[in-house]
Amino acid sequence: MSNKYLLHGKLTAKAGQVEELAKILLEASKLVSKAKGCSLYAIGLDSNDSNSVVVTEIWDSKEDHANSLKVEGVKELISQAMPILDGQPPKGQEIELLGGHGI
Repeated sequence: MSNKYLLHGKLTAKAGQVEELAKILLEASKLVSKAKGCSLYAIGLDSNDSNSVVVTEIWDSKEDHANSLKVEGVKELISQAMPILDGQPPKGQEIELLGGHGI
């Protein structure tokens, strides 16, 4: 299982923009779902922070994740999201995936 790549991160929107950010990320999930190596691209709202969206991704490799940025339409969605973010997003947390149900 150690060959899988799990990335978990949180993006914080400017006040009043969380729904738009979530919409953009849900659209991104549709695009990358067809990318090589994408096993999971899950979007959720942070129940402790009403302005934040959480993204959890599982890929066959770190390289597959990096290549997902080349999927047609992804860069356009990133450019839509950047102006509504409340600052530069922190680097996502890379997690060593050990296994579990559905993996």
